[in-house]
Amino acid sequence: SRVRALRVEHVLSRPLTSGVAFEMNSTELNAAVAALQGEMASLQQEVQTQKGNYDESLDTIWMLLASMLVFFMHSGFSLLEAGSVRFKNTQNILAKNLIVVTVGFLCWYAIGYPLALGAIDDPGKFIGGTGYFHDGFWNDKKIFRIWLFQGAFCATGGTIVSGAMAERSKLKGFATYTILMTSFIYPCVVYWAWSGYGFLNYTDSAGKKVSIVGPTFIDFAGSGVVHLVGGVGAICGAVIVGPRRGRFTGVNEDEFTVHSVPLCVLGTFFLWFGWDG
Repeated sequence: SRVRALRVEHVLSRPLTSGVAFEMNSTELNAAVAALQGEMASLQQEVQTQKGNYDESLDTIWMLLASMLVFFMHSGFSLLEAGSVRFKNTQNILAKNLIVVTVGFLCWYAIGYPLALGAIDDPGKFIGGTGYFHDGFWNDKKIFRIWLFQGAFCATGGTIVSGAMAERSKLKGFATYTILMTSFIYPCVVYWAWSGYGFLNYTDSAGKKVSIVGPTFIDFAGSGVVHLVGGVGAICGAVIVGPRRGRFTGVNEDEFTVHSVPLCVLGTFFLWFGWDG
């Protein structure tokens, strides 16, 4: 670039003594200008590429931070639920929270994400069907961050139910529920609302976002889908298993008091912090 600039300066400073000299100088000047324009176009392309990479990095960092905050909420759920139950059931409720995260993420990896956000060539309005076991993720690495963020939400929806049925369900039954919730129930609702093809949020033939009832479903922070699915699952579980034996008979009600208020308070703060995700 420095050499070309000196050549242009040299050409411009030479006296135009004849028509031939003028023609030669014009040719050199045009060549130099064309070269500079080519370099400018190349630099602009390089800047755009770097800006795209920079924006992509910021998006990834932001989604990882949000994913970690949502994942951190599971510690809050564990503390709050462990403090709310009787001491003899502490290990049971903590094991249920571990099952939700471990088994839940495995189900999300295997079948949950594909059904929730795996777009197919001719998408329907009920469920997706691509990306089983991370198939095709390496072709578009942005999917990994989406998978992690959505997986944290999926596990959160499952954890809501563990507290609603605390001290009243066995690990085997809760594990079965977790598999169903994270493999099929929650993914279906996610596809309806967030995939862009489900019947709660899709594009019609006129290019307008609509739903089967008219206006499209809007869920800015994700709380609608997560708490709807988790809340409905929780109330169904609570109704099915019923209250703890002797809880409302008026005989041994003192037996069901919270065994650790500090754990409840710490769990509340952990959840409060995780909600920022």
